[in-house]
Amino acid sequence: MTQVAVSPAVANRYDFVYLFDCKDGNPNGDPDMANTPRFDPETFQGIVTDVCLKRKIRDYVFAAKSQSGTPETGYDIFVLGGHSLESRQRMPYDNLALKPVTGQHEEDGHAEHSEAEVSDKPKKSKFKKGDIDTIKKARDWMCRNFFDVRTFGAVMSTTEFRCGQVRGPVQLTFSRSLHRVLATQHGITRVNQTREKEYIEKGGAGTFGDKHTIAYGLYLGHGFINPFLAEQTGFTEKDLAILWQALGRMFDLDRSAARGLMACRGLWVFRHDSKLGDASAHRLFELVKITAKKESPREFRDYEINAPGDGNVDGFEGVTVKRVV
Repeated sequence: MTQVAVSPAVANRYDFVYLFDCKDGNPNGDPDMANTPRFDPETFQGIVTDVCLKRKIRDYVFAAKSQSGTPETGYDIFVLGGHSLESRQRMPYDNLALKPVTGQHEEDGHAEHSEAEVSDKPKKSKFKKGDIDTIKKARDWMCRNFFDVRTFGAVMSTTEFRCGQVRGPVQLTFSRSLHRVLATQHGITRVNQTREKEYIEKGGAGTFGDKHTIAYGLYLGHGFINPFLAEQTGFTEKDLAILWQALGRMFDLDRSAARGLMACRGLWVFRHDSKLGDASAHRLFELVKITAKKESPREFRDYEINAPGDGNVDGFEGVTVKRVV
C-alpha cells in the first residue's frame, strides 16, 4: 500500500510584510459609520482590520481546497457563511461519538459562571476527568479538520458541544494606508421600488442610495507565525504554502462593485533558522522601505519600494528573506 506523505509542522519562526492597494473602492467598511471606509481619525490613514483579511483567506482556502463544495480532508473552514458555530462544534461529537459536556470549567483563567455565583473565592472546575478528556479529543479533531482553527485559533467553549480554546500560530495586524485617504460619498439611483405598495404610491419613481469609496490607498500590514503554537495545533508546511498562496491571490475571488480594483502588491517573508527567532520582527520590517514619488499618490507606480533581495539578510545572521509576491 502506498504511504501518504505527512507534512511536518512548521518549525521556524516567520515574520512577514504584506502590501496591497485599493483603487476607487471600499477596502473595509465600518458598520458603525454607515459602512464608510475605515480610517484613523487623527491621521486620516485608511485601516483594514485583521478580521477582514482573515475572512478573505478563509474563503480562498475553502475554494482552492474544495471540489463541488466538499473540502479536502483537513481543509474545512470553521467560520464559514451559512453555518452556525454550534453546528461546526457538534461535528467532532458526532464523528467521535462523544457525549456533550454540560458542566462548567475555568479555561485559560476565564471562569464560566452566572452572576449569582461570583465571589472572591476561586472556582474549582466542575468538569469531571472524562469531560476534560472529551473536550481535548474534540479540540484535537477540530485542529485536524479545520484549516482556520489550526491557523488562526478559535474560542470553541460555548454550547454543550465544547471544543475548548485554541491559540493560533498565525497572527495578523491591522493594515494601515501609507498616506491619508478621503472617503467620498456617491449618490446612486434605482429605477424601481422594493415593495409594490411603494411603487404605486410614488407613481413608479425610483429610489435613491449611496456608496462610499476612496480614490486610492496603498495599505501595509504585518504578520507573524509562531512555531511553538504551530506544533500544538498541527499547522504544517502544506498549510503555510496555501496561506502564502491565499495572501497573493485572495482578492481575485473577492470582487464586487466596491472592491473591483484591489490587489496584493508585495509579500516579503522573513524566515528564522530557529524557533525562537534570530532577530526582532520590527527591525526586519524596517528593511522594507516604501516612499511616495508625489504628494498625493493615486496609483501603485506613484510609489518606490526598496527591500532586500531574496537570500540571507545582511546584518541579521540566521534570517533569510523571500519575496513571495
